[in-house]
Amino acid sequence: MNRRQFIYTTTGAAALLRIPTNATAAPKYDLIVKGGRVIDPSRKLDAVRDVAISQGRIAAIKEHISADAADMLDARGKLVVPGLLDIHTHVTVAKDGPALCLADGVTGLVDAGSQGADRIGEVIPVAKASPQLCRVLINIGRAGILPEGDTMDLRRADVDAARAAIAHNREIIAGVKARLSADVAGPNDYEVLRRAQEVASSFHLPVMIHIGQTVSPLPKLLALLKPGDIVTHMFAPPPHSIIDDHGQILPEVLAARRRGVVFDLGNGRTSHLRWDMAESILKAGFLPDTFSTDWTLAGRTGQVVDFPNVMSKFLALGMSLDQVVARATVNASRVFPFFRNRGTLKVGAPADLAVLELKEGSFDFVDNYANKLTGHQRLFPSATVLAGKRIARPA
Repeated sequence: MNRRQFIYTTTGAAALLRIPTNATAAPKYDLIVKGGRVIDPSRKLDAVRDVAISQGRIAAIKEHISADAADMLDARGKLVVPGLLDIHTHVTVAKDGPALCLADGVTGLVDAGSQGADRIGEVIPVAKASPQLCRVLINIGRAGILPEGDTMDLRRADVDAARAAIAHNREIIAGVKARLSADVAGPNDYEVLRRAQEVASSFHLPVMIHIGQTVSPLPKLLALLKPGDIVTHMFAPPPHSIIDDHGQILPEVLAARRRGVVFDLGNGRTSHLRWDMAESILKAGFLPDTFSTDWTLAGRTGQVVDFPNVMSKFLALGMSLDQVVARATVNASRVFPFFRNRGTLKVGAPADLAVLELKEGSFDFVDNYANKLTGHQRLFPSATVLAGKRIARPA
């Protein structure tokens, strides 16, 4: 290399290394949620912390994060929890259902049996277009939910039709729903559940059963459930509730939980939740594994309102804040494989968060029988972060 080449080479290298004095470094994080009370039961964390997010993932949780961020969300005086997971809804019956739930802090959804094989094509596109993760349980009744009863005509519990629908929509259909109340399945409840299991077992999927006022005794139905199956509406009153006349949990219910059957709230609006039942069951030490809303558009104006409101009912019933948050987040994440790595704020997890406001006062909550329960705390949705981006709340 001659002198001229040396000077040219070293000058060019220096130019490449030279950083203009007015250059601005990119922010270290995309978003920092600042100063909220972080409650993450998956990590046994309940403390005021900053949460930093980068590339759609939780990047850091510390007492104070001073690094720059492209966006800042002030959560001081509020709760920051993992995004809520609602495993029993009917959001696909409304085109904007998923977006409405997202604004309430729900970052993962399951539509539980709104449609059967005949009209499953109506709900699949809604689930696919959902801004948050959304999956569907197919109703074993091929016509879906019917006023006269989904499977009162046993021919509607069509195994072949359900199998074909699942095979065609395997990436979205995550289980089978069997509604078993007397006004839905009548005396067919046991056979309907048997057929639902026949379908689900073909694809190694769970079955969710809707209990309450069944014709068959509950122990007979529970005997058909396998590990990972879900009992929803667990606080439904007699006949055939999960407790006996003395307020004791049925032995068959305890055995079902031991073998891995999940017991879910399923708030809903009709015949599913009565305060005296909830009080007796909780007093017996049998807490729900998961909370769910049984969400419908009609429920937004009464009884259900939103997921944080449903959670608040169990604060009024004596459960702790940590217990309530767990049943809406980490516990729900264990029920379905597609929710794995959700329901937590561990570093590296998807950055789905709900910011909630816990207000003190006097709040009346209503069960499905118009009975009132007065509580002194209520959770309100304040902000949602999905995949690291804050979601605009509707006006």
